[in-house]
Amino acid sequence: MLKQLKKNPIPIIAGAGLFAFLAGAMVSAPDIGKSLGQWLKPGSNQPEQISEATKAKSAVYPLVSQSLPERAQKLAAIAQDARSPDQKRARYLLASDYVERTQAQKALALLTGLEKDYPVLAPYILLKQAQAEDMLGEEGKASDLRQKVLKDYGNTAAAVKAKYLIAQPQLHDQAIAKFPSHPLTWEIIRKRLQQNPSQPQLQLILARYAADQPGIVGVLDNLVKQPALKPEDWEIIGATYWLNSEFGKAATAYTKAPKTPRSLYRIGRGFQVGGKDTEKAIANYQQLVQQFPEAPETGTAFLRLAELAKTRKDAIPYLDQAINNFPNIAGKALVEKAKIFQNLKDNQSAAKAWELLIAKYGNSEEAAEYRWKIAQEKAKAKDYLGAWQWAEPITTNNPTSILAPRAGFWVGKWATNLGKQQEAKAAYEYVLGEFPYSYYAWRSASILGLNVGNFNTVRQLNPEVIPPQRPVPTAGSETFKELYLLGQNRDAWLQWETEFQNKTQPTVAEQFTDGLMRLANGDNLIGIDKISKLEDREIPEEQAEYQALNKQITYWQARYPFPYFREIVKWSSERQLNSLLVTALIRQESRFESKIKSIANATGLMQVLPDTGKWIAPKIKLDPKQIDLEDPNTNINLGTWYLDYTHQQYNNNSLLAIASYNAGPGNVSKWLQTLSTKDPDEFVEEIPFNETKNYVRQVFGNYWNYLRLYNPEISAIVGQYSERHPKLPMQ
Repeated sequence: MLKQLKKNPIPIIAGAGLFAFLAGAMVSAPDIGKSLGQWLKPGSNQPEQISEATKAKSAVYPLVSQSLPERAQKLAAIAQDARSPDQKRARYLLASDYVERTQAQKALALLTGLEKDYPVLAPYILLKQAQAEDMLGEEGKASDLRQKVLKDYGNTAAAVKAKYLIAQPQLHDQAIAKFPSHPLTWEIIRKRLQQNPSQPQLQLILARYAADQPGIVGVLDNLVKQPALKPEDWEIIGATYWLNSEFGKAATAYTKAPKTPRSLYRIGRGFQVGGKDTEKAIANYQQLVQQFPEAPETGTAFLRLAELAKTRKDAIPYLDQAINNFPNIAGKALVEKAKIFQNLKDNQSAAKAWELLIAKYGNSEEAAEYRWKIAQEKAKAKDYLGAWQWAEPITTNNPTSILAPRAGFWVGKWATNLGKQQEAKAAYEYVLGEFPYSYYAWRSASILGLNVGNFNTVRQLNPEVIPPQRPVPTAGSETFKELYLLGQNRDAWLQWETEFQNKTQPTVAEQFTDGLMRLANGDNLIGIDKISKLEDREIPEEQAEYQALNKQITYWQARYPFPYFREIVKWSSERQLNSLLVTALIRQESRFESKIKSIANATGLMQVLPDTGKWIAPKIKLDPKQIDLEDPNTNINLGTWYLDYTHQQYNNNSLLAIASYNAGPGNVSKWLQTLSTKDPDEFVEEIPFNETKNYVRQVFGNYWNYLRLYNPEISAIVGQYSERHPKLPMQ
């Protein structure tokens, strides 16, 4: 029996809500991404560059995750200690807390003169002072402070805030001209467009610099009605439509833009997806092939032309072009070619295509999928040795494939079936060491007897959790990084958006930083998505940057964040549920978006259906008419009650409880009539609903990642396995 993990979960506080404005896309702006130090006079007090090493020395940064009352006394002590290297940070953060609580006099006592000693945040200190003076009714002093920001720090992003608040038309004109990517500039533009919608140059600024904000599609819809737009304007419009999944509108816009591989491909794809004009789609793909024969988009165009061919046999020449000239997509083309030959009953040609896939393109995702398909067929026929032989190469040829940890784990299971216990153990150790982020690493750790729980015991565990600090962002100025690490989410966001000039094609560092900023502002779904999708980078240099990043625990902690942890711990404890299992389920259900709704109207963090909520409410002494499923505390209260209920239905078997949470108890009952639970891994593989099968693996994979990232005991053990560089047993 596994011993209980240490009891004592520590709450973790996520960032505040997002500062919402109008919408748009990014391209390029003036030279505004510099750190504040670059604008200071020679000889000024330059700050030390922030790194994880310097951050670790700070006594202030760890306090950011605490609530204002929790950290007040500690900050005050540091702020009064002239010997502390963190005194300036403590003064600023404590003053910000006082402003937040409208204690203006206390804030001013800390802020006055601080800009001279803390230059990296100098203009923000002056703006904070102005805010405090406003609270005291000292409008003249507040105005003088903002004017000082314009005079001394006019080239910084903070100046836009001063210009916005001073609200003089000429200052707003300056903000538009010099800082088009600043969110307050977007707000200025929005107000002007409300007064006069026919201002295409202002609409184009939003299209270029605010493309990922709400409402941008409406701006574009008005912009395209304007006469005399230039080809480069249509390029911006097309790119922004595309970014917002308006593919048909994007295609139409791109027809008026300069002809590039990207624009031609997107015209074709837009018409193809819309299904309205297949002939135009084909014509643009063919134009792309003829004018840009070596462009990466051309390889994909060959695949699209194959899809649109009149007969499947007509598709083969296009597929051959892709195979012969574009090795990165040859795997996809070969699979389609093999399927065409199979449909034509030409089994010999199909076999040659599959053989070529394995022999020449064995490191492609398609080769991994084909190998796995054969391995499963052999395992089903109880040819475990054959299954082993087909699956094993996936782990080495396709190490970044989602199938690699799955194949390695099942090599262990099949070795067990063959009575090869040492080989099985080696396989599980290999999966745990090489693929520590995967669901199958948890299953391997459980089988190896590590203290991680299994399907029957995970509910009762109550793991210790060490809360993370914010990581040092991988992009952005020192000013931005300081604001972010001090939890000044709104100012950090304004600074970051001003600096972030590459939204349509961000670097790995920029995309990770943008994801961090989204998380800090409570935009959790998009934040997790941006951080997770870094693994999809295909350019070798970018893939190498991602591989370096994903070796850092800070990357994985950002991918598995902890919003609403206080509420989760409270209600998990009330229901005697493992808080990390509840966190894992919430991440899967809603990505921590409290107001999200499904097609079926399931609502909130734990996706509670309104009727289910009304059914549960009286059982926990709530008024069914008064429950608010968008309220995080209420939603977790109801959701954990239901998760406890599903556990009780299945004798605390978390596999069946989680499956029931997704598919409903009726379906699980049917499955139990025909499927054996003797081997839970076999049961998972046999779940008839692919959605539920994936859901189970994802929830428990989430649980495992929270455990390995935040529990010091398991984190240390997993680290040891990763350092051993184990080898998969060969046959």
